[in-house]
Amino acid sequence: MARSRKVHVRRVYEDPAQSDGVRVLVDRIWPRGMTKDKAHLDEWCKQVAPSTQLRKWYSHDPERFTEFSRRYRTELKDPEHADALAHLRDLAKDRPLTLLTATKHPEISEAEVLAEMLRS
Repeated sequence: MARSRKVHVRRVYEDPAQSDGVRVLVDRIWPRGMTKDKAHLDEWCKQVAPSTQLRKWYSHDPERFTEFSRRYRTELKDPEHADALAHLRDLAKDRPLTLLTATKHPEISEAEVLAEMLRS
């Protein structure tokens, strides 16, 4: 039985935690007011972020999260997204991975959708 990967979701504006492991920003747009030094990133994987069209349609409306999740999972099958997702899987293989997002509600963000996929 494969062990569950340790994948966390956090806001990029929060201070890093010792348990974060590799810290990867998964937003397409750089977070407002954040410097690279303050973000404490290991990398920015914007290729895995939802398309601009999907992001604008969703607009972090909680009532649209289920449909956003479905549409985003479909987008993740296209080659560029799939390669980026595979890269995140590799990062999470044998160490903790923290997916960072600027959204105020990370529990209904693309980072949470990715984390669910990576944990399975």
